[in-house]
Amino acid sequence: MQTHNVEARPTSWPGIVAVTARSSRSFARHTHDQFGIGLVDAGAQASASGRGPVEVEAGDLITVNPGEVHDGRAVDDRGRIWRMVYLDPEVLAGITGQNGEFAFPFLRKPRLADSFRRLFHGLSDGPSDLMVESELVTLCHALDDSPCRPLPSGPVSRAVQALRDDPARPFTLVELAQLAGLSRFHFLRSFAKATGLTPHAFRLQARLHLARRLIQTGHPLAEVAAEAGFADQSHLTRLFTRSYGMAPGGYARNFVQDRRAVFRG
Repeated sequence: MQTHNVEARPTSWPGIVAVTARSSRSFARHTHDQFGIGLVDAGAQASASGRGPVEVEAGDLITVNPGEVHDGRAVDDRGRIWRMVYLDPEVLAGITGQNGEFAFPFLRKPRLADSFRRLFHGLSDGPSDLMVESELVTLCHALDDSPCRPLPSGPVSRAVQALRDDPARPFTLVELAQLAGLSRFHFLRSFAKATGLTPHAFRLQARLHLARRLIQTGHPLAEVAAEAGFADQSHLTRLFTRSYGMAPGGYARNFVQDRRAVFRG
């Protein structure tokens, strides 16, 4: 029997979101525009990430970098339970004083798992600046920050930036290839090599990132769908749920109905 429940909640820190999940479902390839640090509480998961294949079990720390293409599936029908903390890049840079990426997609270190538990509860139970900053610095150092990957260089960078800047715009393949100064065929190959996604899939992820930010700031879902470039609200709902494991309506309720809500897990 399939189980599935994913909840995202605001925390006491602006720009940091806490997620709890219990699921036996598989997640399709997708990206986030935030850093993610998490802990597998039960079960096991296999995934493909931009840093290689990963298989984790209870007690393992997991990470994701902004823009990193990844998926996820339970190792068996028992599913898995995990918690995540997602941080806006500028929040993490402000706390750690660094502008890097997580080099390790997972770590199996009990002391660091305890550090994550303290971080998660500190974010959930109310402001505790010193503790939250201390645990984040500890975790980020252990996860081996490395220099951020720059925007894909070369001709495709102009197309990538255009899609990031205005994901709702209905770019055609011809327009994107012209921005890159390449033939359509060469552009498609170069784009996929640079980003790990087709231009269509990349634009879809950029639209989902924009939708998530608009939802957090209280925009009605119909307006979000239109502003982010989706055909309608049902289109937004279907793709948002497929990528994030939760419907945008449920996501909105946690961020809009009570802006001061803090997850207590």
